[in-house]
Amino acid sequence: MDEPTNQQLEKEILVEENQIKNLNRRVLMLTAAFVLVVGGAIGGGVYWLISRNQVAIDNSQISAPQIDLAPQTAGILQEIYVRAGDTIDANTIVAQVGDELIKSKVAGLVISVQNDTGKLFNPGQPVVSMIDPTELRVVGQLDENKGLKDVRVGDPATFTVDAFGSKQYYGTVDEISPTARSGDVVFNISDQRPTQSFDVKVRFDTSAYPELRNGMSAKIYINTQ
Repeated sequence: MDEPTNQQLEKEILVEENQIKNLNRRVLMLTAAFVLVVGGAIGGGVYWLISRNQVAIDNSQISAPQIDLAPQTAGILQEIYVRAGDTIDANTIVAQVGDELIKSKVAGLVISVQNDTGKLFNPGQPVVSMIDPTELRVVGQLDENKGLKDVRVGDPATFTVDAFGSKQYYGTVDEISPTARSGDVVFNISDQRPTQSFDVKVRFDTSAYPELRNGMSAKIYINTQ
C-alpha cells in the first residue's frame, strides 16, 4: 500500500483543524446560550423579588409645608420688601401692613407675594408665603388598595423626578398620613366601594440634591420589608 504523500497529510491535518475549530465554535455558542438563559432567569428572578416587595406611587410631588406670613391686625398694605424667589433669613422684614412690620420666623424661600399696595388686609390674611427648603419631602398619594398596608415608616425608597428623566434619588419613608385625603375618594367600578387615598412622605438629603425644587412632579418606589 502506498504511503500518503506530504500533500495528503497536510490536507488531512487541515481538515482535522477545521473540524476542531467548528467544534470549538459550537461549544462557545452553547456556552453563550447557556449563560444568557441562566443570566436571564437570574435577572428575572431578581426583578420578580424586587417588584414583589416594591410599592410604586405615580402621583407624587416635591413639596414643603407652606408658611404664610400675615398681619395680626387689619391694616393697609404699605410696602412689600421681598419678591418671589428670594432666599431670606429668619426675622427678615417682608412687608408692612399699617404700622405692623411682618417678619419671617425662619429662614427660607419666598414662593409668593401679594403685590397689592394700598389694599386692606385682614388679620391672618397672607401677604407673603414661603417654605423652608430643608423641609422638602417627596409626597405621594397612595390608594389604600395599592400596597398601603405594606408601607412602613423607615422603609427605604427611591424616586425619579420628571424634570431629570430616569436619574434615581434615594430617601426614606418619613410619614404615612393617619387619615385619608379629604375629597380624594375613588369608587371601584366593580362594586362601587369607595377607595381612599393617603399621603406618604419620603425624606431625603436636601443638601445632596440641591437641584430639586418645590412643586416638581415625581414617582416614588418604596422597598417594603
